Amino acid sequence: MGENEPSAASAAQPDKKMAYHKVNADQRAQGHSPYLDNDELQATALELEWDMEKELEEPGFDHFRLDGAAQRHLGNSQSPDLDLEPIQPSSSPKGRFQRLQEDPDYISHYTRQAPKSNRCSFFRILKVFCTALILFIFGIVIGYYARKKCPSPPTPQEPNNPHIYHEILKEIKAENIQQIYRDLLQFPREDDADIAVKILGQWRSQGLEDVRLVNYSVLLDLPGPSSNTVTLQNSGECFYPSGQQCSRDPKTLHSQDLLYSYAAYSAKGTLEAELVDVQYGTMEDLLQIQAITNVTKKIALLKLGQSPLLYKLSLLEDAGFGGVLLYTDPCDLPKTADLADKAFMVSLNSGGDPSTPGYASIDGSYRQNRLNLTTLLVQPISAVLARKLVSPPEDTAQKDRCTPLQLPAAGKKTISLNIQSVTTYKTISNVIGYLKGAVFPDRYVVIGSHHSSLKGYGGQGWASSTAVITALLQALMAEVKRGWRPDRTVVFCSWGGTAFGNIGSYEWAEDLKNVLQRNVVAYVSLHNPVTGNSTLHPVASPSLQQLAAESQSFNCVEKTRCPGSNVSSVQIQGDSDYFINHLGVPATQFSYEDIKASENSSFLSEALFPVHATKTEELDPSFSLHETIAKLTGQVTLQIATDPVLPFNALDIALEVQNSLKGDEAGIPQLLAVASRLRDTAELFQSDEMRPANDPKERAPVRVRMLNDVLQGLEKSFLVHRAPPGLYRNILYRLDDRTSQFSVLLEALEHCKLHQSNETMQAALSEVLNSINSAQVYFKAGLDVFETTLAGKK
Repeated sequence: MGENEPSAASAAQPDKKMAYHKVNADQRAQGHSPYLDNDELQATALELEWDMEKELEEPGFDHFRLDGAAQRHLGNSQSPDLDLEPIQPSSSPKGRFQRLQEDPDYISHYTRQAPKSNRCSFFRILKVFCTALILFIFGIVIGYYARKKCPSPPTPQEPNNPHIYHEILKEIKAENIQQIYRDLLQFPREDDADIAVKILGQWRSQGLEDVRLVNYSVLLDLPGPSSNTVTLQNSGECFYPSGQQCSRDPKTLHSQDLLYSYAAYSAKGTLEAELVDVQYGTMEDLLQIQAITNVTKKIALLKLGQSPLLYKLSLLEDAGFGGVLLYTDPCDLPKTADLADKAFMVSLNSGGDPSTPGYASIDGSYRQNRLNLTTLLVQPISAVLARKLVSPPEDTAQKDRCTPLQLPAAGKKTISLNIQSVTTYKTISNVIGYLKGAVFPDRYVVIGSHHSSLKGYGGQGWASSTAVITALLQALMAEVKRGWRPDRTVVFCSWGGTAFGNIGSYEWAEDLKNVLQRNVVAYVSLHNPVTGNSTLHPVASPSLQQLAAESQSFNCVEKTRCPGSNVSSVQIQGDSDYFINHLGVPATQFSYEDIKASENSSFLSEALFPVHATKTEELDPSFSLHETIAKLTGQVTLQIATDPVLPFNALDIALEVQNSLKGDEAGIPQLLAVASRLRDTAELFQSDEMRPANDPKERAPVRVRMLNDVLQGLEKSFLVHRAPPGLYRNILYRLDDRTSQFSVLLEALEHCKLHQSNETMQAALSEVLNSINSAQVYFKAGLDVFETTLAGKK
């Protein structure tokens, strides 16, 4: 029974050892099998050993090792004489035998499956590859249709292509301007807002996406119920400003020409006093008059021209005059002008709503009580009435030349001046439209016209101005519809209230002052494009003179008679005033004028004459002059709005400063020295920064933006804190083409003559010195910024 116990134990586990016996039956009887020799057994053992080693590499190795060790010990107890030496290096691989146990029909150990981990890796890689391929194809499909439906914006080089300029400018045609002009004149209107609404509709119809009407309630000084009068006390004759004798005829009493022959914001009332001829009201004229008579509360007979009206009135007011009769000498008017019997309208407002000086007239603003802007009673009169007052001898009028009017020294005349105008609050409207830039939408090129007129007063300049800007807008929008856009935003403005002192532009600019100080890069003026047909008169700030000259050569043709026109920096009329004198923005303007009749013809444009509707078409029947102005303006606007680097010239500013100090008696060494330093710094800036930036290969976006920010502020340093009335705060602009010196220094010299004091002169010199030095420091700081940036990159 004891001998049978091992056999019973062995029989108790038949299933457990079945697979083992199936594979190794012949090995247990080694040396007794006639079918396997030792070499074959060795090969079989090596094969099995290799299989077991591969199995042991799989996870669960430690588990297999422990179980296999127990299995091996049990096998040895059953067959102590079994030779397992060929497979000693491998522990018993229970895991593999267990799989064999699950497949009882397994026969050949030479065929085995690939490891599970390799199969998983293959399928995982295949899945990732397929997913990436599907996403790639899907992205291509989306990109194709997105590009097809939303065309990409034009490349940065496209706007600078001269071909684009040509395509836009050729859309401007004389017949289109003429048609717009006639439509404006035929439009029935009662006030400023009516025409503004029409312009708004025209601009929207052209496709301008952002157009708005901006209204302000402002204080206007309007004509009274009847015309102002001038009465000769010696004879008792009463005259209207035009020279007509006073009448009770209702048609005459309510004539628009008579009602609007007045000075807006003049003092009101009646003054009876002696008439004193002061000619042009210069400092020399006043010194001569004061040397022979007391002028207190007397009435000055003053010629318009030679210097700004507000400046001359301030001198007369300081001298003690009580009233002024203002007229234009026929000798100063162009020979083609027939204005001798016409009175005119002027404004004594230096700019903006008089009731809100320095801040916008928005709801809730404090309104100051400023019904009069001067203590003088000012009345414009015609040359015909002035001649009656002067009563020149008959033999002084010669056919071959014009004799200036002058009151005889021996004759004293006393007149009574009656002025009645009415101040009231009215709404004026601006039309503002934005053509958004594609690259620098936060940088504005402002182009301005005006639609303000006094029921036909001031001629048809407003219609010419509006027609030109609308034609330019039409040409630009045609190219925009084909996918083009300027780099910078172009802001189209039609101003209201211009005749009363540029009120619309002042109020809008004061309302958006902080935005405009940061964003506006230039102002392009279309104040009165055609006031004559003799010569082209281009005006530009020093930094834009070169661009204005180049635009002429690009656009002018022989029939328009504009080659050879010199670009100057002189004071101009219109709504550019705030942008030049308060924001320090570079500005330019093209206009056709008549040849000046005399050197005293400057500032005659301050007078607004009543001109009949066909006057403009008489000056330019074919509207070819209007077309030329529109193309010149368009060329300048396009280059400023699309050039990657602003086309401003820093060196021209420094040269203008040096030229303004030449021949100046007050050219003290400090002024000349700082002007020389300004030129040296400007030359460095022009060569080291401007020239490389104009090379497309060196136009790094950050560098270009930094450079443009410097160029944008070039002229802001030249704004003096205070300037005499009528004179520009921006000292880069001269009074007129006759003068070359800084206007503030010229005025200070004249002030010294009148008051025998050097204090005003010293203050003016200090203002100019600080302005030039500030500009030099500004240029130098710009250079230092670029040097620091370049050093940091290196």
